[in-house]
Order: sequence, then C-alpha cells, then structure tokens
Amino acid sequence: MPRDPRPASDVSAATGLVGLAGLFGWLLVCRNWAAIAILLDLPGPREPLSGPFAALAAMLFSGLPMVLWAVLVDRVHRRPSTGIAWDRPRPLAAIVDITITKIAGLWATWALIGFTYCIARWYWEGQYVFAMEVIGAAAVPLFALSIPYVLWLDRVLVEPRDGAWHFGAMLVGREPFDPEQVRAHGRTWLVKGFFCAFMISILPPGWATITTLDLGEIGPDPVAWTRWLTELLFLIDVQIAMVGYLVTLKPLDAQIRSANPHLAAWVAALMCYPPFILMSGGGPLDYHFGTADWAYWFEGRTALLWVWGTVLVGLTAIYAWATVAFGLRFSNLTYRGVLTNGPYRWCRHPAYLSKNLFWWLSTLPFLVTTGNPNDAVRDTVVLGLVSAVYYWRARTEEKHLLAEDAKYRAYHAWMERNPTITRALGRLVGAATPRRGTVQPAE
Repeated sequence: MPRDPRPASDVSAATGLVGLAGLFGWLLVCRNWAAIAILLDLPGPREPLSGPFAALAAMLFSGLPMVLWAVLVDRVHRRPSTGIAWDRPRPLAAIVDITITKIAGLWATWALIGFTYCIARWYWEGQYVFAMEVIGAAAVPLFALSIPYVLWLDRVLVEPRDGAWHFGAMLVGREPFDPEQVRAHGRTWLVKGFFCAFMISILPPGWATITTLDLGEIGPDPVAWTRWLTELLFLIDVQIAMVGYLVTLKPLDAQIRSANPHLAAWVAALMCYPPFILMSGGGPLDYHFGTADWAYWFEGRTALLWVWGTVLVGLTAIYAWATVAFGLRFSNLTYRGVLTNGPYRWCRHPAYLSKNLFWWLSTLPFLVTTGNPNDAVRDTVVLGLVSAVYYWRARTEEKHLLAEDAKYRAYHAWMERNPTITRALGRLVGAATPRRGTVQPAE
C-alpha cells in the first residue's frame, strides 16, 4: 500500500477500453463489408461502409459497451452523485407539475439552440450541413421521448427542481426561481449545443479515410504509416468524445454537474474551434506561413523518418488515450467528476501537452521554405502563442474544478506532491516567472 495513495477516479479505466473495443469491432466490419456481404449473400453495395451514417453508427458500437459496463460492472447508477434515490420513488401525481415546468424549460432551451443554428450561417456551409441534417432528424424524437424520460426520472430524483426546472419556472412565471440556476442551465446547454454540432460535422471525413484506405498500398513508407496511424488515433478521439457529449445522463452519473462559469475559460476554449478559431489558415495565430512538415525536411533519411514518425504517433496515442480515459464523460468546459487514472496519473493535462508537442515536432516552425529568417521567427513565436493559449485553457479549467470539488483539490495536491510530468512542468514554469507567493488549495 503506497504511503501517499492517488485519489480514486470517478471513471474506471475499463469503461473507455470496452468502448474502444466496440469501436474497433465496428471499424473492422465496415472495412471488410465487401467480403462480409459476399460471404453472407447480403443485398446492397460490395464496398466498405465509409459513409457518414456508418460513422454515426460507430457511436452506438462504442457507446453501448461503455453504458453496459458502467451500469452492470461499475454500478454508477447507484452512486450518490447521481442525485437519484431509486428506492424512494414518488407517486406520479406528486411530480407532474414539476415535470411540466421542467419540460417547458427543456423545450424552450432546445428551441433557442435550434434558432441559433438557423441564423448562424456557418452551420449551413461545408461539413456543418451534415450536422444540421442529423440534428434536424433527431429533433422530433428528442422532443417526444423527453416527456416519458423526465416523468420517469423526476419520480426518483432527490431534487427534481434542477436548472431546466428553474428556467421553465422563469418562463411560466408562476413560481419563484433561482437566477443562478438559470445561468448554470444556460451554460450547460451552450456547451452541448456548440460542441455537438462541431463534433458531428467532423465525424464523416475521418471515418471515410480510415475505412477505405488500402493498407497494402502503404508499403514500407514511414510517412504514410505515420499519417494513417495518426488519422486512426484522431478518429478514436472524435468518436469517444462524441459519445461523451451526447450521454450526459444522471442515471449514468455522467451528467454535467457544472459548466465553467469563467469568461476567460470560454474565450480561451472557443478561439480553438470554428467559427472563432484563430489558428486556421490566414488567422491571427496561423503558424504555417512558409513551413513544410517534418517529412519534407527529413526526406531521404529513412531511419530518422521512422523515429520521428514513431514519436508523432506516440504523442497522438497519448492524446487519444486522454479522451478514451474519460469513458462516457468527455466534454469541454464542464465538470463531470474527477479523472485520476490513465495518462492523468502523470499529467493533469496530457491531451494539451501531447497535442502541442505534436504541433511543434510535425511543423518545425523554425524551418521555412522561403529562406526568410523573419518567417521562421514569426512562425516560432506564433506557435508559442498557440501553446500559451492551451496553457491558459488549462489554468482556467483548473480554477473551475478546484472551486467545485474537494476530490479534485485532493488530486491536484497529490500531483504536486508526487513525481509527475505536471509537477516537473510546474517547476519549469515557476523558475521562469516571478514568485508571488503560494496559493493553497481550498479545503
């Protein structure tokens, strides 16, 4: 027994792994669909299932195993943090009025999100069009199924008057409501509305690439293998993350307990995603002017290409592992429990660290094809600013979590006491900045 045990994680390591197994199973079926269809004499195309709806189905094959494991093995539905008392259901008549008010709040929230989709032109261009089609098709079933679901859940919730109820009460005007609960409800659904549309929009391209690529054509090319493997790992990240954004259900203890209340956190996060992204081509933080990637600079040096490619794949694997470790609970700008296993055993922000290292090693911004040293300096400084944005994101996220949960404060303190990457980086940053006293975590 270690003398300084690591705080327990709210998500078991197995949850994400069974989801990953389900995703790989479906991926193998889709890649080999032509052979399967011929063997079983099935109607339809004799080609890989590479379309957008196969990419959507992948969420079922990755999400369902995670749900089953969480309920049947981890028994997350029995945790006090769900806010559910299964053994003390209320009579239906006792909660009908509460449920009606809550459904009014939910439906009004969804209507506002839908209105935003309608008036924001970027949702009707490029990859976002598919996301709008999916959300539009899901709208009617979502509205209809919300009625029996909320009625069922309100019977067993310890406190059924949640943020949706307070928003509904504000709209109906018959009962007093808490404005802070309304604001918290709005932040939660702003996260879901913004990121669900984005995540759905990026599912199909990666899926099509991975399901159709002929591995036999890659041969002994280290660059091709590196790009295929990183594409596969990014696919894993996107698929598991998408499940996390959708399955925010209290019976699974995967609800959004709070969305980040700090404006700085929202600014830091949104500048990394379209339509607000600053790092895209021609943007203020575009660090690619005159650059060529690692394969260009190391061309002809086969051994170095294999080594460099392996490092890039390893960094991407850490990035994907950081998402898989969340299981059903991945989401930006939210608190959904404390994660202390997987790569979070060694670093509080493994995804940000690995992603930024990948950008530095794959782009090599200090090498430019223009021959202009100003371009090299500019690209290097700008990529440094991009990394600073992610450092800012990490700090704002920690500010949120430290205020929310004593368990996260214990994890944060444990990371500071033990030899971890986070502690080493903290010492490095601290040595480069003036010391202004030590802030102790709140008890």
